[in-house]
Amino acid sequence: MSPTDAVPTISRRLADGRLVELVYDPDRQATALAIHDPDGATHLVPEVSVAGGERLIPYAATNNLIATGCVLLPSEPVDYGDKAQLLADIRTYLRRYVDLSPAFEGVAAHYALFSWVYEAFSEAPYLRFRGDYGTGKTRALLALGSICYKPFFASGASTVSPIFHVLDAFQGTLVLDEADFRFTDATASLTKVLNNGNAVGLPVLRSVANRHKEYSPRAFRVFGPKLVGMRERFGDEALESRFLTEETGLRPLRDDIPLATPADLQTDALILRNKLLMWRFRNLNVVASDPSRAAPDVEPRLNQTALPLLSLMDDLAVRGALQQRLALEQARLRADRAGAPEARVLVALSGLFASATPGAVPISAVVERLNAEGVKTGSQTVTAKWMGWFLRTRLRLTTLRTRGVYVIPSSEAGKVEALARRFGVAAGVVDTAP
Repeated sequence: MSPTDAVPTISRRLADGRLVELVYDPDRQATALAIHDPDGATHLVPEVSVAGGERLIPYAATNNLIATGCVLLPSEPVDYGDKAQLLADIRTYLRRYVDLSPAFEGVAAHYALFSWVYEAFSEAPYLRFRGDYGTGKTRALLALGSICYKPFFASGASTVSPIFHVLDAFQGTLVLDEADFRFTDATASLTKVLNNGNAVGLPVLRSVANRHKEYSPRAFRVFGPKLVGMRERFGDEALESRFLTEETGLRPLRDDIPLATPADLQTDALILRNKLLMWRFRNLNVVASDPSRAAPDVEPRLNQTALPLLSLMDDLAVRGALQQRLALEQARLRADRAGAPEARVLVALSGLFASATPGAVPISAVVERLNAEGVKTGSQTVTAKWMGWFLRTRLRLTTLRTRGVYVIPSSEAGKVEALARRFGVAAGVVDTAP
């Protein structure tokens, strides 16, 4: 067999049901391939033959990403007992090195499990540690990231191109510290990773040069788990909705948390990565989303983000804590929307649709009602021209000109009702709070 048949491999699901994973022994500074057979047997091999003459070999141990620990790997699959015992081991490890709130500790432990089987789901939530400097964000990223699936450690100051290439090649967990980007070309590129990376089938297209120095588009796979540390929040609510967030620095640090990162952290993390590799082998083809575990009375986007974790949570208390967190986020969103300009316009518009005889609602009537409420609340008056723009661009409603008068046709009443529910407002009710 010719040397060209050898394919350096990181991870592969073979047609015969075998699972292949790259492992690295830091003591021997050697790589190998861990194989999990359909009958449950696991073993380490220097290469794997595949139908068609392909020969899978491990990435070299001298690979800079592996040798420097920029990407962390298990060294061998190790039995973990059962799922409850594995979760207990993860929580003990996290509690030793980082101070998390009890509820988020459960979320973080399940996120580690999720990262090792994320391909079984069509969505990937992101975990975030947010707070000022010196509040433990970086330690939390290091501790949790070190037990996630093929973690790749980067920072907001990293060059963009390697992030795309490493994510595409290793298909692991991106651990991104200091993610408060300034408005640059790098900002836009990294934001694309976060916007596209939480759902299957949304690669990022970038132009790269081939060996003939010709530029051609290439699709980079960025789907997968991501851990992020930052001080502020993103301005885009759609991007914000992809994160489950732990606010750091809101309480005194526990006395037993070491100030400097202990050398034992990486030793303990390797032990857990080895157990989690076996978890992956046994569960990748078994786990799946369970819609029955979605949080009640929470909008689909929030449930969609959290459902992979909820599906892995067998403990009712842990699952209930995450559902409660989603309910609180839903309440915050409704409160924010109820105070937005869209809410005031929808109050006036839905009231007119509810009280008027069947037919179109003149834009002038919406303006009149809104300005009448503005007198009571001290809000600035609006014009018919502004209102027409607002209805079309901000609320995506259709307006028509009929007999020289601009109106919202009755066919838009259903959209108005749906928007009013989304913004948490009722017809004729205006929030007058300052």
